[in-house]
Amino acid sequence: MRRYERSGIKMRLLGAALALGLVGATVRAAPAAQTAPLKPLPYTGVNLAGGEFYDPNKVSEPLHGKNFTYPTAAEFDYFAGKGMNVFRVPFRWETLQPAAKQPFRKAEIDRLKACVKLGTDRGLVVILDPHNSARYFGKVVGGPEVGHDVFADFWARLSAEFKGDQKVWFGLVNEPHGMPTAQWVEAANAAIAAIRKAGARNRLLVPGNAWSGAHSWLADWYGGPNGVHLLDIRDPQNNYLIEVHQYLDPDSSGTRPEVVSPTIGSERIRAFTEWCRKHKKRAFLGEFAAAPGEAGQRAIDDLLRAMERDRDVWVGFTWWAAGAWWGDYMFSLEPKDGRDRPQMAYLRPHLQPSKTTGGGEARRRPASPAVTDRHTP
Repeated sequence: MRRYERSGIKMRLLGAALALGLVGATVRAAPAAQTAPLKPLPYTGVNLAGGEFYDPNKVSEPLHGKNFTYPTAAEFDYFAGKGMNVFRVPFRWETLQPAAKQPFRKAEIDRLKACVKLGTDRGLVVILDPHNSARYFGKVVGGPEVGHDVFADFWARLSAEFKGDQKVWFGLVNEPHGMPTAQWVEAANAAIAAIRKAGARNRLLVPGNAWSGAHSWLADWYGGPNGVHLLDIRDPQNNYLIEVHQYLDPDSSGTRPEVVSPTIGSERIRAFTEWCRKHKKRAFLGEFAAAPGEAGQRAIDDLLRAMERDRDVWVGFTWWAAGAWWGDYMFSLEPKDGRDRPQMAYLRPHLQPSKTTGGGEARRRPASPAVTDRHTP
């Protein structure tokens, strides 16, 4: 899915759409669809964004609290109190490893481990998400500047830090694109081999090429169909999920507030779901979202109900996104001024029952520092 600057283009698009009446004129939750509830999927949660806001191609050093941030204990508690049990935590590869095949910055790997521990100590699953689009300092993995061995080295080091905790899942990378699909699969297999050689048995999330779009899984315009090439993924532990992303706007980019139709979600994942079933794969929806309004609520309900019906394929999902620095971003699930965002009501019928007591209270968050480039996933 093609992405643009969230803090600029996306906000202007939302303002224009509101002026034209393209999305709900009120941010109050729309009436729930009149359909009987299905059993929630085993893993239901949200992306806790912020670690990926650091852009090493524009700023030389990662500075926590200035050009990136990680989720806090209060955020884990709030969303766990709503019934969420899986959290995708984006970060930048370059934050940890400033030079290829060299040791991690100790302060930064310790910081990431402390963040992850906030989740796992609460019994939650945390997905590590190197939010790099299969790039390192802007160079494509598998190209002449960044060989597959560089990607494998990164994952060998990272997996060694977390291999003792099965509540930590490894998302290989966010949204590969701009490369032949066979090249991405070779990179993924190199990383998987390195992870398993390091002794890590953790569950893996393997994304597809072309921004990981479910809707384009069988298409060939992006360098070869994911539905052909990802059959060549090799995991000695056979402990991986196929990760896809799916948005509901006209081009599936997640950059516009419009929703094509109330059933666009189920329609866009149908062929991918059938492919998974045919090839005995299981799937995870790593990103999806809708802006406030009845159209978005109905489309989200349709999408998640389709996944719940096809639970032999689908394991779970993480909404895009929460995070303290989003401001008025149209998809933000971060509570605002102590109140839930409207989209929390859309998700509520599809979340696991809360296992916490006294959780789920929306809390006021401090204003974010000035962030000039909020990296798009």
